[in-house]
Amino acid sequence: QVQPVESGGGLVRAGGSLRLSCAASGRTSRRYNTGWFRQAPGKEREFVGTISWNGDSTYYVDSVNGRFTISRDNAKNVVYLQMNSLKPEDTAVYLCAVDRQFRPPRTVADGYDYWGQGTQVTVSS
Repeated sequence: QVQPVESGGGLVRAGGSLRLSCAASGRTSRRYNTGWFRQAPGKEREFVGTISWNGDSTYYVDSVNGRFTISRDNAKNVVYLQMNSLKPEDTAVYLCAVDRQFRPPRTVADGYDYWGQGTQVTVSS
């Protein structure tokens, strides 16, 4: 079992930045592909981006490409989501998720096994 825990959410003005963290606890003897998703009220969960277990590959949804960056520090078992040039439409609960299988990173929620509780990001106009 791996338990991801998100932190770093908050309230920011449009154009501002936030950095979210996803810390993994539990069975961390190996590293996992880790994805970020978000869910706004009344909307379906949306893929934001993902990073491979070794950090060599990242993928993003078009709406955040160029504004968001995912990185990881495997020595600390932490994955980061750096969000720049935030827009009101980025407002959502952001969740990180871990894929326990050794395979290319997935861009759909079904590709992940362990989920955090989420952290709220609110962007004011």
